Amino acid sequence: MLLIGVNRSPYTRRVAITLTAYGVAYEQKCVSGFGNREEVRSANPLGRIPALVLDNGETLLDSGAVVDHLDEVYGGDRPLTPRSGADRRAVLKVAAIMMGACDKALQAAYHRNHTPVEKRHQPWVDDCTAQVVSALAAMDSSVDPAAPYLLLGRLTQADITAFVAERLARFGLSIDTDSQFPRLRALTRKLAEEIPFRSTEP
Repeated sequence: MLLIGVNRSPYTRRVAITLTAYGVAYEQKCVSGFGNREEVRSANPLGRIPALVLDNGETLLDSGAVVDHLDEVYGGDRPLTPRSGADRRAVLKVAAIMMGACDKALQAAYHRNHTPVEKRHQPWVDDCTAQVVSALAAMDSSVDPAAPYLLLGRLTQADITAFVAERLARFGLSIDTDSQFPRLRALTRKLAEEIPFRSTEP
């Protein structure tokens, strides 16, 4: 199995964490959607990461679709996204909010870093950043400091997506998550010590 993408990408790292949590052996081709566009397009016509090439040669695209496949094949009776019911909806809701925050954080960072100064539209960056902050604030308020994980008393995609979103906000947008979202930051610090997170650090 081959994971295509760099773990600086929250989407690629989400998949890498999931693979590691399931104990799935894989190789990784560390290419960037920006720096290695043509090489990435050989796996994904959009030129986006991640892509996961299965042992049978099939290529899966989009982190959501990839983790859904991994849940199906490797999740057993405790997949990282529950298979049905209220627990599934709860995890999917958190994942949707957190991956949406990643989308907005990357839009803001891309506009700031790749648009000529005279063409930058600060209200757009501010709006994207505000959406990220609002999403992280909602997550911070839902963290139970006494609980080891966000939901269900075990690791789920809620934790994985919250982890990658908080990290992106901190490094990509320089948001002070320690002071603004202390409960979420405490959770991500704890998660960072677990093997799936520690072993995939960029």
